[in-house]
Amino acid sequence: MTRSWLLILPLCFSACATVPKGDIELLKPTIEAFHQAARWKDFQAIGDLLVPEKRDAFIAARKAMKDEKDLFISDYELQDAKISTDLLRASAVSHIKWYRLPSVSEEDSEVTSNWVWKDKGWRLDSQSGGPFASELKL
Repeated sequence: MTRSWLLILPLCFSACATVPKGDIELLKPTIEAFHQAARWKDFQAIGDLLVPEKRDAFIAARKAMKDEKDLFISDYELQDAKISTDLLRASAVSHIKWYRLPSVSEEDSEVTSNWVWKDKGWRLDSQSGGPFASELKL
């Protein structure tokens, strides 16, 4: 009898333990919210979508670069998104057209965004390409 309890007890505890998993259904709307906020220069909303440790630097960079008046995003399109097998990380590829004054040459960038599941939501951890790559580098 004691031996069977020793085998059953660990199973009970492992069944009660839950491992956090990212919500697949929330990834695309989160990426689209990021794109929309970037297009309309809602940097506070973007800050809410970042991992907490990168928020302050991101907001400070927007102010220093005067992005509220100088950054223009004319188009964006989510091209692909993949979620890791553990459902805690995701990578998205977007196509973004943008320019920052005083330049009037539009950049046509492929942007790779790396997302992590944190605090019950997808949070942007890093980005390559596009107007925010320097603060959100890989």
